[in-house]
Amino acid sequence: MSLSSASHTGQCPRVIGDKPHPLTIALVAGETSGDILGAGLIRALKKKHPDARFVGVAGPLMQAEGCEAWYEMEELAVMGVVEVLGRLPRLLKIRRVLTERFTELQPDVFVGIDAPDFNITLEGRLRQHGIRTIHYVSPSVWAWRQKRVFKIGRSTDLVLAFLPFEKAFYDRFNVPCRFIGHTMADAMPIEPDKQAARLALGIAEDALCLALLPGSRSAEVEMLSADFLKTAALLRRKWPGLEIVVPLVNPHRREQFEKIKAQVAPELPMHLLDGKGRQAMIASDAALLASGTAALECMLAKCPMVVGYRMNPFTFWLAKRLVKTDYVSLPNLLAGRELVQELLQDDCQPERLAAALEPLLVESATREQLLATFVELHRQIRWNADEQAAAAVLELCQ
Repeated sequence: MSLSSASHTGQCPRVIGDKPHPLTIALVAGETSGDILGAGLIRALKKKHPDARFVGVAGPLMQAEGCEAWYEMEELAVMGVVEVLGRLPRLLKIRRVLTERFTELQPDVFVGIDAPDFNITLEGRLRQHGIRTIHYVSPSVWAWRQKRVFKIGRSTDLVLAFLPFEKAFYDRFNVPCRFIGHTMADAMPIEPDKQAARLALGIAEDALCLALLPGSRSAEVEMLSADFLKTAALLRRKWPGLEIVVPLVNPHRREQFEKIKAQVAPELPMHLLDGKGRQAMIASDAALLASGTAALECMLAKCPMVVGYRMNPFTFWLAKRLVKTDYVSLPNLLAGRELVQELLQDDCQPERLAAALEPLLVESATREQLLATFVELHRQIRWNADEQAAAAVLELCQ
């Protein structure tokens, strides 16, 4: 008997003919972060169902956990409008083939991991064919393009959200959502080992240390590096022994940063690091960083921070009209108030950035209270996300 002709009972495992059918989970991950999440989910599910079958679009980590890859993840990892348009026929074909193959297979659950532009439409099509669907990692619908929530509600049986305010947003629109905590909060200790991080980076235990993180994208490094370097130079005048660490995400960003440094602050001593962003945050007394996931990671590293950001003036004008949140950084969104200073666009000036960082570099009641709040927020989102996600998948196929 073929899978397509068997009735879907919705039980885990299903029974086809006289033989039980193992739990079958279909997954699609579109980038490295999704591969990490997918691998963690597969590991957690295999603890409960060692014979489960996993199929779909997978990266190397998911494949190492036993996921059968119908397509390589790199097929979907396309960024930029021009690049997407060039690959659109291929992407549409992959989505069409996946729809057909998953419909024939009738997995117990389909899990679309991030990649919302690809996955949410796929989820909707599969749901029309009687397949239960989960979207893992909420898009930023709470911040902009909020009407996407209605398409998500039509396409998915459940959204798995990393952050509690995301669940609160979906609840407003009666879209089923489960807060599972954040995998990064699980991976990072409540009390990081600052001494070990400093030892690894060659920073003296008693030194004052500042981390500069000008972003992972070329445009961010171009827009922010000069202001960040000038800020560090101002602070080093006040503290001549200040150690400055700058983790760069790849050789391209390092080369780009080095060129800007040669023009803006050629004599300013600093440690340029290849990667090692988390170590740099843990080792530092304070950080100046672009917004994004780095701000959450810095909070979890228990490193006081100032967020500085600048973008093309028209893009900023447009963003102010589209973005519906009071803050841009995740620590502030989690706290529901301005926990860390955000100096954006015209406010992102070296003098203002330095003034905001000064009180964070020295011991004070303000700094201690900030660190205590970071610990509290860390605990709020440390829920063992892989196991929570696995539990949600299993509940959906009951």
